[in-house]
This record gives sequence, C-alpha cells and structure tokens, in this order.
Amino acid sequence: MIEFVNVTKHYPGRRHVLREVNLRLGQGEMALLTGPSGAGKSTLLKLLTRLEDVSHGTLMVGGIDLATLRRRHIPAYRRRIGVVFQDHKLLMDRDIFSNVALTLQVAGVSGRLVESRVRAALERVGLGDRCREFPETLSGGEQQRVGIARAIVHTPEILLADEPTGNLDPALSTEILDLFRDFHHHGTTVLVATHDQAQVERLGMPVLHLEHGRLMVPKELS
Repeated sequence: MIEFVNVTKHYPGRRHVLREVNLRLGQGEMALLTGPSGAGKSTLLKLLTRLEDVSHGTLMVGGIDLATLRRRHIPAYRRRIGVVFQDHKLLMDRDIFSNVALTLQVAGVSGRLVESRVRAALERVGLGDRCREFPETLSGGEQQRVGIARAIVHTPEILLADEPTGNLDPALSTEILDLFRDFHHHGTTVLVATHDQAQVERLGMPVLHLEHGRLMVPKELS
C-alpha cells in the first residue's frame, strides 16, 4: 500500500529533512511514527499527501509512483487518503454536520449520499446525536472526533494523523488512539505521528522512529 524506497527530501539552502528513508506499510496495517520535533515526521506525511514532492528516491502508494502523478489527478488521489491534524481546523461558524459534509460537497457527492455518509461517520466517532451543534460547544476531544469523522467520511483507504492527541489529556488521548486502532482493525491502513510515549507503549503497534531525517524500521515492516 505505502512504500518508500531510498526517499530523500531536502529544500534549497537547507539540510536534508529526510534521508534515504525505506519503509513498507501493507494494506490494513497500522504503525506509529515517532521522533523529536524537527525529525521529519510532518514532512513524511506531506509527501504521502503530495503536499510536498520527493527530492530523490521513489514513493509508491497503492501502486502509484507519486512522482508520475499529474497535477490534475492529485485531487482524486487525495480522496483516497484521510488526514487528521493536531489543530482540528474546524469551521467555527458551521455546525458539526456541515464541517464533516464539506469534504464530500467539494468532491461533488450528491445531497442524499452526503446525508447518509456524514451521519454514519459521526456515529462511528460517537457523535451521532450532536450533528447540529457547533464546534465551540464541544470539548477538545470531541472536536478532534469531528476532525476524524471528516477524515473518514469518504471511506479512505489510508488514514494519516499528525500528532492528533498533542493537545489532549491522557484519558482523551486513549479514546482517540483507540479509534484509529478500530479503523485499522476494519482494514484501513493507518499511520499516526505521535510524541506520546505512554500511548506508544500501551498500543503495542509497530513503531517507526525518525531521528535527524533517518528512519529506524521494525523488522515486521522492513
């Protein structure tokens, strides 16, 4: 599903952010991406969403070499991926239903299908009865659940999360990461970047550790 082959990322006049990264994450697998601030975790996720381009090496996703993906095909490719951010990036002037529906509306999905998919996504994250409330009425953990619903509403093959529990207390972090594990158990490929060592140890998932742009990969994913 995801394969990095000697992937390097650098910017003009700057050090290498990622250096000769090799990684294979199969369909339905889940891994946790760890490392100190500045190690390259966010950059690695941006490469997967084609927000950044690989400098050297090959990045394959679902059999597609992302370097060959034409610009007009990028929106369709991104619809195969759900992304969850630390900052929920919710629209505070829209209710929860509208925040989640926006992803489908931009993709041109019809109204009746939008209704059913949004309600199903909110049910999956435990907010099915809150769809007409506004984000400001929700706790931080509930807002993050809305962000997750928005990421999964189009049933993506891959779910990426960039420090999704960075602003949450330990109990809420457990709830959120257990949701990701549930999606993994239902066949979604999941990659979560996190600093939370306690959650890493609790989940017992394969850990990919970035240090100075280099990746240490467990044997089961190498």
